[in-house]
Amino acid sequence: MSAPTGADRARRRGLIALCATEITSWGVLYYAFPVLMGGIGADTGWSATTVMGGFSVGLAVSAVAGVPVGRLLDRWGPRPVMTAGSVLGVVSVAAIATAESPLWYIAAWALSGIAQAGVFYKPAFAAITGWYGPSRIRPLTALTLVAGLSSTVFAPLTAVLADRTDWRTTYLVLAVVLAVVTVPAHAVFLKVPWHPETRDPATGGGGGVMRSRPFVLLTVAMALATFGMFAATVNLVPLLTAHDASTGFAAWALGLCGAGQLLGRVGYGRFSAATGVRARTVTVLAAGGLTIAVTAFAAGPTIGLMAAVIVFGATRGTLTLLEATAVSDRWGTGGFGALYGAYSAPATVAMAMTPWVGAVLTDWIGGYRPLFLASAAIVLLAAVFAVWSVPATSRRDAGST
Repeated sequence: MSAPTGADRARRRGLIALCATEITSWGVLYYAFPVLMGGIGADTGWSATTVMGGFSVGLAVSAVAGVPVGRLLDRWGPRPVMTAGSVLGVVSVAAIATAESPLWYIAAWALSGIAQAGVFYKPAFAAITGWYGPSRIRPLTALTLVAGLSSTVFAPLTAVLADRTDWRTTYLVLAVVLAVVTVPAHAVFLKVPWHPETRDPATGGGGGVMRSRPFVLLTVAMALATFGMFAATVNLVPLLTAHDASTGFAAWALGLCGAGQLLGRVGYGRFSAATGVRARTVTVLAAGGLTIAVTAFAAGPTIGLMAAVIVFGATRGTLTLLEATAVSDRWGTGGFGALYGAYSAPATVAMAMTPWVGAVLTDWIGGYRPLFLASAAIVLLAAVFAVWSVPATSRRDAGST
């Protein structure tokens, strides 16, 4: 076994830094909000629509900003982009904390959306894909496993802070945490060689790929799957409590879903090695749709329900890595940032809209079980689109990378 080179050591330091910064970025810019949302409304008197609307605006802006951020990543690499994103994140959290009007509050969340595009999974996945190339699966798995602990760390931390002070002070403290952890880590430890001119012939030029039918179908499939799976996750507890389960049981079921995500991510490397691009994508999406349907019918405190939510969680965990590798599996790693930004933007918008659209659908179609069945149908439709999402000339269709 050869000794690690300087580039190997730089990649390892970069990966460790990204693990720490992803936990912190997601924790401060995303998972703190559900804990503080009630306090924001109670303190300001703003409507729930306004409070939640700012958060949704941030997610929508991050989707739009992801496209130009992807191009910047291709050109300049992750270090300057993610460092700038960290600085913007600190400023945006401080702006949210000091917002005195709904307009200021929403504008601050919009700024946070730009920061999210520069520090969340998209640039981190682009960094690892560029650094590791064909060996990217293992570091991507490591990153998502560690970053999956973000809510575990920051939801309780935010709650402890909120119990001892108000939401504004809590956000200011979290802004300091974000600054201390992410800004120096991105600036110092992402000094990994970057080769912006490297292009894989399979891409045929980024613009050509983006206009191709397989790329469009893949983008639609992932947006549909994101909406359906996120809708099921967000509404799992209401579904179970509406069918005579206790709140405690429903909370345990949601926790098992989270544990299933870790199992799915741990097993993705072997799954990827054993399947081709088309089979891998269709299998994950079909499994997600079927387990959502099973959960709808098994709603209630049963062993079958527990098994269904674990498997559903595993498909969600696998989807995260599938989504991270789908573009590079089909078109290579050249120009990955721009392609990935365009491909993931609709899925990010879908995630931002899911809570509101899910609530409207629940009222319209008459309850949580019909919502779950509709979500299952949407994810299964995504699996159908995925059948044709592989380029005819792809060298990766027959096997793994």
